Amino acid sequence: MSMLSSRRYAIRQIRFTDIRDGDTHRDVPIEVPIAIEVCGIKYAVMMATPSDLRDYAVGFVLSEGLVRQAAQIRDITVLPANGGRIVRISLPPEQASQVCARARTRMSESSCGLCGMESIEQILRPLPPITARIQTDHRAITRALSMLEAHQPLGRATGATHVAAMCSSDGCILQAREDVGRHNALDKLIGALAMTRIDPSSGFFLLSARCSYELVEKTVQAGCPMLVTVSAPTTLAIDRALEANLTLVALARPDSAMILCDPQQNIA
Repeated sequence: MSMLSSRRYAIRQIRFTDIRDGDTHRDVPIEVPIAIEVCGIKYAVMMATPSDLRDYAVGFVLSEGLVRQAAQIRDITVLPANGGRIVRISLPPEQASQVCARARTRMSESSCGLCGMESIEQILRPLPPITARIQTDHRAITRALSMLEAHQPLGRATGATHVAAMCSSDGCILQAREDVGRHNALDKLIGALAMTRIDPSSGFFLLSARCSYELVEKTVQAGCPMLVTVSAPTTLAIDRALEANLTLVALARPDSAMILCDPQQNIA
């Protein structure tokens, strides 16, 4: 676990069923503001865990649709600044006008990235339909769930972070990333897959999070045909998944799961 991921604090632990209180130590996940600058433009400020920030930068610009592939990114620089980090991303000059058009107009107050959007139409813009298909089944989901904890060192230490994992169609976890924010964890994963040339269309994403529509959109933008989450969905998440032909599974447990939609019949 990276020194950038958590910090140890001295605490007093009290027990409600035992008279033995005591002093101990607790690892707490680090959360700092991450200022994202693209083509010299101040694009967004997000709250995140300051680890795997290069992966985060790649995943962020891919999720935002600013580039189609990681090879278009010219350079990424991470700098400390004012208690946080600045991530400077350089793209080809012809991308600058698109970046400027979509730049945030104010600091985002949550990891959803909606602050600064000017209209409902911008938020609910059409999604590209998923064309990739996989062949998987409930055994693969169970297998991935059983392996997930092994890929959560920060989560085990702190109990306060999310994990996003890329799973093969048979349920093996190929890559995973953690963050205090579920959206950040997924962006980091998408960036890591791009950097290691693992194709998101070859398997499914598994997240230890509520199934929000932002996670659906990021999954679709990455071209992954199936999203599995351990918590429940929102109505908009289901609607957006149906719109994009995404297989959506929620409340995934070792003994059960809820298939919300499977338009391409990816799950046998």
